Amino acid sequence: MTIERADIEKLAELARIEINEATIAETTQSIADVLALVDQLQAADTEGVEPMAHPSDAVQRLRADEVTESNHRDDFQAIAPATEAGLYLVPKVID
Repeated sequence: MTIERADIEKLAELARIEINEATIAETTQSIADVLALVDQLQAADTEGVEPMAHPSDAVQRLRADEVTESNHRDDFQAIAPATEAGLYLVPKVID
């Protein structure tokens, strides 16, 4: 796939950025290089290769799921303006 000046100008317009005359050629070449690399990667044979979540097959260590704080709900609801059945009551804001 080849990138032309019109493509760069259209991308700049869509991205709402200004590209001056001096950088259009450089930007065109940079995008062409990236697309050439993508084409090169797509040409690689990946038949039979299993996808990996991490290149080192690392496993994330998880902490034990233990309660570390005590329940203060009753204390907090005692100072709340309005509660009912363990829930906080608030004024209706949407009709």
